[in-house]
Amino acid sequence: MTVFTDLIAGYRRFRGQGWAMQRDRWATLAEGQSPKVMVIACSDSRTDPTTVFDTSPGEIFVVRNVANLVPPFEVGGGRHGVSAALEFAVTQLKVEEILVMGHGMCGGVHAAMTRRFEQADPGEGGFIANWIGLLDEARDRITAEHGAGDDAIRALEMETVRVSLANLRTFPFVQAAEGASQLSLHGAWFSIKEGVLWVMGEDGGFSPAA
Repeated sequence: MTVFTDLIAGYRRFRGQGWAMQRDRWATLAEGQSPKVMVIACSDSRTDPTTVFDTSPGEIFVVRNVANLVPPFEVGGGRHGVSAALEFAVTQLKVEEILVMGHGMCGGVHAAMTRRFEQADPGEGGFIANWIGLLDEARDRITAEHGAGDDAIRALEMETVRVSLANLRTFPFVQAAEGASQLSLHGAWFSIKEGVLWVMGEDGGFSPAA
């Protein structure tokens, strides 16, 4: 299990190897970033996009949260962390593509399916319940068709991607960039158990990446 002292040991390895061997790259990154892709992924410790896609620092702009969700566009009230990151990526960094990546064995999806934190207070699951409430409609639709077993959970894991993509398109600046052919949206689902990435096609279905 990684503890803080392990993180510091890792930093020392990075400082002596990764950073030292790529000083020119880090000098360039110190001047600014210009990633072409934004990835919206789950906070799950097993699904790091930089590992899955074998990328280096500066190549992808990553936002991670419970169940890789994007809320619909709204103004006023609360804090809008995902919306702020999205706005920065699209309007300031001018990313050309956004990928929403779901994954297998997602705890957020399992909580949505089981309603484990329903009626919980903040600090006891209430924040989680409020966030994954974004999946309520999708969950009800999927359970009506598949029940509540493994097939339903996997279907809901993939549906998080479709829900987030639909919500992305409620943001005016996303609509404008996509309409001007300056931005493309993509979906994917990563199987932790198999190590296989499934890519969403134009029909909304998923198939293993070639």
